[in-house]
Amino acid sequence: MPEDTKQIDLPITGMTCASCVRNVERALKKTEGVNEATVNLATERASVVFDPTTVSTAQLIERVRDAGYGVAVTTLDLPITGMTCASCVRNVERAIGKQAGVLEVNVNLATEKASVRYLPNVVRRGDLVKAVEKAGYGVLDLSKADAPEDAERAARQAEIKRQQRMVLIGAAFSIPLFVLSMGRDLYMASFAGDTMASHILSGAMEGPTPALNWLLWSGFPFVFFLLATPVQLIVGRQYTVGAWKAARNGTTGMDTLIALGSWAAYLYSLAVLAGIVFGISGIGEHVYFETSAVILTLITLGKLLEARAKGQTSEAIKKLMGLAPKMATLLRDGNEVEVAIDDVIMGDVLVVRPGERIPVDGVVIEGRSSVDESMLTGESLPVNKETGSEVIGATVNKQGRLIIEARRVGAETALAQIIRLVEQAQGSKAPIQRVADQVSSVFVPIVLVLAALTFFGWLLIGQVGFTTAMVHAVAVLVIACPCALGLATPTAIMVGTGRGAEMGVLFKNSEALESAKQIQVVALDKTGTITRGEPSVTDIIALNGVDPTELLRITAIAERGSEHPLAQSVVKAAQDRGIRLGQPERFSAESGRGVRAVVDGKTVLVGSPRFLGEQGYDLAPYEAQIEGLQARARTVVLTLVDDVLAGLFGIADTVKEGSREAVATLKAQGLQVVMITGDNERTAQAIAREVGIDRILADVLPNQKADAVKRLQADGKKVAMVGDGINDAPALAQADVGIAIGTGTDIAIEASDVTLVSGDLRGVGRAVSLSRATMRTIYQNLFWAFIYNIILIPVAMAGALVPMLAAGAMAFSSIFVVLNSLKLAAPSKRRLQDVEPDNREWSRRSGDAHSPAQ
Repeated sequence: MPEDTKQIDLPITGMTCASCVRNVERALKKTEGVNEATVNLATERASVVFDPTTVSTAQLIERVRDAGYGVAVTTLDLPITGMTCASCVRNVERAIGKQAGVLEVNVNLATEKASVRYLPNVVRRGDLVKAVEKAGYGVLDLSKADAPEDAERAARQAEIKRQQRMVLIGAAFSIPLFVLSMGRDLYMASFAGDTMASHILSGAMEGPTPALNWLLWSGFPFVFFLLATPVQLIVGRQYTVGAWKAARNGTTGMDTLIALGSWAAYLYSLAVLAGIVFGISGIGEHVYFETSAVILTLITLGKLLEARAKGQTSEAIKKLMGLAPKMATLLRDGNEVEVAIDDVIMGDVLVVRPGERIPVDGVVIEGRSSVDESMLTGESLPVNKETGSEVIGATVNKQGRLIIEARRVGAETALAQIIRLVEQAQGSKAPIQRVADQVSSVFVPIVLVLAALTFFGWLLIGQVGFTTAMVHAVAVLVIACPCALGLATPTAIMVGTGRGAEMGVLFKNSEALESAKQIQVVALDKTGTITRGEPSVTDIIALNGVDPTELLRITAIAERGSEHPLAQSVVKAAQDRGIRLGQPERFSAESGRGVRAVVDGKTVLVGSPRFLGEQGYDLAPYEAQIEGLQARARTVVLTLVDDVLAGLFGIADTVKEGSREAVATLKAQGLQVVMITGDNERTAQAIAREVGIDRILADVLPNQKADAVKRLQADGKKVAMVGDGINDAPALAQADVGIAIGTGTDIAIEASDVTLVSGDLRGVGRAVSLSRATMRTIYQNLFWAFIYNIILIPVAMAGALVPMLAAGAMAFSSIFVVLNSLKLAAPSKRRLQDVEPDNREWSRRSGDAHSPAQ
């Protein structure tokens, strides 16, 4: 095999015969850069020889998938330890990415995780761990932990405690060192006559005695050495080790800058002290032990505060994980048995008492209660549940005793899927992060060059001594902060996606969170999105002296034998009003047109105006009422009792509570709202008027919705598509941002970028507002990170910043970025308008969901 080619085995899925083998081989061989491709049906492997400079492994996989087959790819999250800045992120990504079989790697500094997509038959987890360790970092071992999240939390807490110890050690030695050093300098300056202290102290002492002279010039420097050395060796060890590992792998990072800066000050001071002790002249007179010690202490304090703040950015995901109950009450042979939640399997019957969390997703088979779902859906008021109602695991049973049948357990529950989606979004890398990544890849080497230029510039051009030049160079090394660059985007993404999860708005990845800000047009599917997706009785008009309740009762009994959605809506309307329904004495159905029945000995005919007209009934006297209902997008159903028209029903797929408000919010955000529907123009216009939509695309067939989105995009606009059905999936995929209603189908949710868990259309406005607020925070963070370095590095080069102040500024810069991101977790009205769920809005929705049509 030529040196410039590479060979890889791809595990193929979906092959069933020799034709499949030929199809896969043909697809691979047609790919530019592929020299040879051999597929084995028995081993389900494709052996490919290719030129890696022309085609990548990921592109080969795409070709296989385009041919209609799959490639077994594994995704793994590695918890990384030892990362301190954006340069570390690049180092870890480079180390993992070099491994054969790795398709994609994203390292997140805020979550301290590496998300890796790889071919499990080519590279294993152990290989990835070794690559990370070889690069000078570590991987947390979760194999022995009962729960990975508990192990990660324990590791974070251990790191915080370690940094606390380092800060205490540093402070214990640095504070007295700083006080003694500054006191000595102030005292000595009083004899130089160049400070205010000379006037204060001039009467106290005429001049130093020989003993005091020895103490000032020899004794104190030795004391400073004793105080600074523990800080340098204990507190500074983490930076020295990190810098050494980076250098060994040919990389640099924040540890490099800190180690060089602190060791430069320490070793120079040690040389001066040696000169004093051994009487060597020409080395220097002033020691800078306090500089190295205070730098290390301040930066470690910054790391401690940063670690604590970073822990708060993942509060939302921690809250979600904490919702799942640990135990469940299993009903077995009539007895209630407490079992671990992990022991519950699909089909188990569980008892949920008032005040308890529902353990798994299921359906109520006995009992009636209200359930608080606010923690998952944002629904502020409890939702009524009865036999047949679906319940979500981790929600709280408020009142009655419920007996449920488990339908989804473990990783299949709604809570587990939400957590997985949030973790996936938090671990992904936003496109805007690429800017920071590109800068961070060259940041530290540039700073090292600038520090060298500062040193030699002051030494040669500034005509100052070695000591002054060294101090200015150390300030440059210490002031530079690649940490802020690495934290600017991921911390905001973490808080933003977590905040979204709390509100029932789930972003599939950080790219979706960024893209939502750019939306200009929101296209709404009608059925199931703007409307409820099921017909309900909206109007009851009794005629010829018939009582409305009696009209509804007779019609509902006649319709009980029909499975038509319109018939079922009439039956439901009667049941919602508590009307007792018997069975018709005789029943026959005209498919899709109407029914004939005998109720209480009376002949009842129920159907559309056309159906009754075909039966010879004169409806002319009632045309005005019929047309009035039809003008409001109502389907008209008429009831005749013994050949007399007893009344009319208006039936419609009613608008969801909150749809009109959602449209108004989107318009207020400057977005154009368009409705896409398969309904005729007249019906579509009626719904559009009701919710305040100005533009509609009517008579759009299900397979034409994606084309409708393309037409909107053809105007150069960024389009979001909101839908809930299987036929919406192509349109959701075509849109710049696909938003799925959480009550819809799994296919629609899979094709979307954003999922609204509660199914409330007002979540679209919240998603847009959250995206805008998150991106605004990212811009602020990046602006701070860049401006901080752009301004303060030149200031340090100019000699206007002492190293200790530089260290403090550097520590503050990272903390500022994290704290600014945390503002998203508790947004003000100014920062995050329309994002907070309005209790009154949710109240209206909740009430409407259970009230019968009037």
